[in-house]
Amino acid sequence: MSQFPEDFLWGGATAANQLEGAYNIDGKGLSVQDIMPKGVLGPISDGPTEDNLKLKGIDFYHKYEEDIKLFAEMGFKVYRMSIAWTRIFPTGEETEPNEAGLAFYDKVFDTCKQYGIMPLVTLSHYEPPLNLAKKYGSWLDRRMIDFFAKYAETVMNRYKDKVSHWITFNEINVTVFSPLLGGGILTPKEELTMSQRYQAAHHQLVASGLVTKMARNINSNFKIGCMVASQPRYAMTCNPDDILYAMEQQQETTFFVHVHATGEYPYYTKRLFNEENVEIEITEEDREYLSHTVDYITFSYYNSRTMAKDPSPYQTAAGNIYRGLKNPYVQYSDWNYPIDPQGLRYMLNFYYERYQLPLFVAENGMGSYDDPIENEDGSLTINDEYRINFFNNHILQIEKAIEDGVDVFGYTAWGCIDLVSAASAQIEKRYGMIYVDRQPDGSGTLKRTRKKSFYWYKELIESNGDSLER
Repeated sequence: MSQFPEDFLWGGATAANQLEGAYNIDGKGLSVQDIMPKGVLGPISDGPTEDNLKLKGIDFYHKYEEDIKLFAEMGFKVYRMSIAWTRIFPTGEETEPNEAGLAFYDKVFDTCKQYGIMPLVTLSHYEPPLNLAKKYGSWLDRRMIDFFAKYAETVMNRYKDKVSHWITFNEINVTVFSPLLGGGILTPKEELTMSQRYQAAHHQLVASGLVTKMARNINSNFKIGCMVASQPRYAMTCNPDDILYAMEQQQETTFFVHVHATGEYPYYTKRLFNEENVEIEITEEDREYLSHTVDYITFSYYNSRTMAKDPSPYQTAAGNIYRGLKNPYVQYSDWNYPIDPQGLRYMLNFYYERYQLPLFVAENGMGSYDDPIENEDGSLTINDEYRINFFNNHILQIEKAIEDGVDVFGYTAWGCIDLVSAASAQIEKRYGMIYVDRQPDGSGTLKRTRKKSFYWYKELIESNGDSLER
C-alpha cells in the first residue's frame, strides 16, 4: 500500500529558457541563455544564432494552453515552472516592467487554476538579463541584488493571489562550479578566482534572503523555498583519504542549504575558505537578509557521484552537471550518467536529518534517445519503458524515505514534456513524458504525442503511488 500522503503534490517541472521559445516576442529582452547555443559546454556567441535551439524551444509561449491541458490529463497537482526575468525587465534596468510579459504569465497561471494545478514558481532559473551580465558582470556585482529584488517584488505583487509557493534560485550551488550557468557570468571560469565565485554566490544568497523577507510582507501566506543541485558523494573505497574527501565535497553542496535553512554560514566555512584562499565581503546588512530562512528545501536529483582523493586509477563517468568516477555498482544512461535510485533516498534523509524542514523533489529525470514508431494512420508510438523504470525506481525510494519518517510533500518529474537540454542545448536528449516533434536541426511540426510513460504517470498519480511496481 502506498505510503504517500493524500495531499502529496505530484507533477512535473520545466524552465522558461528551455521550452518557451519566442525569445524576441512581445518585448522580451535577451538573457544569458540566448547566447549559449551549446549550453554550458560553450562556447558562447556574440548574439542569438540559428543553432541555438533554446531560442525556439518547443514554443510553449504559444502552446501553453495545450501543454497545461496535457499536464492536467496526467493528473498534475503541481507544475514547477520559472518566469523569464527578461520578459518582465528586458534589460534588467527598466524603471517599469514589460506589461506584455506580465500578461503572459497571468494567462499561464489562470490556465493552471482552470485545471486545478498549483504553480510552484522559480524566480531565477539560469537566465539573468544579458545586459546585466555584460554591463556589471552579472552576480559578481553587488548591484545585482537590487535588480533581482525589484524583479521579484514586481512579480510577487502581480501574482500574489495566483501563486503561493516560490523558489528564489534554481540550483544556487552551481554558481561556484559553473559561473556561466549558475551565475550568468560571461568571464571564463578559469579567469575567475575562487573568491570571485564565492562572492557571486554570496550575492545570490543575500538576494534570496532579501526576497524571502519581502515575500512575507507581500503575502504572509507565501511559502518560500531554496533549491540546490544534489548528489550524494560516495567514496570509491574505504580508504580514510577517500572518505574524508567525499565528506568535504558533500559539504560544498550542503553549504548552500545550510545558509538558507539556518541563516548563517556553516561551521566548516573557515576551513573551506582557507583551503580555497577565499575572501569575501559580508556586510551587517547581508547578515540581516541571510537571517530570513526558507520554509522548505527543494533539490534536483539525477545521479550520485563517486569520488577518490586520487582519481587516476579509475574510469570517469558523466553527470547532469558534476562529473564523478565510474561506480561499478550502478547502471548508466545513454549519456553515461549513473542511474542510482537509492541515492535519492539518501539525500532525502541527509537533508531532513540536518534541517527538519519539509522537502520537495523539484527535478528528477533521465535524458534518453526516444525512437518513435510511425503507425499506419501517421500517429506516433513511443515505448519508453526505460523512462518508466527510471521513474518507478526513484519514486519507490521517495516512498521509502517517507517510511523512514522524512517529510516529503511533493515530486516534480524533470522535463515532463520534451525540452531543450540545459547542459548541452540538445533536443534529442529527451526527458519528457510528452514527445514534441522538434528535431536537432530546429525543424519539426511541434506536434505533441503522449509517450507510454505519460499513461504510466497518469495511473501513478490517480493511485497516489499504489500502482508502483515494488
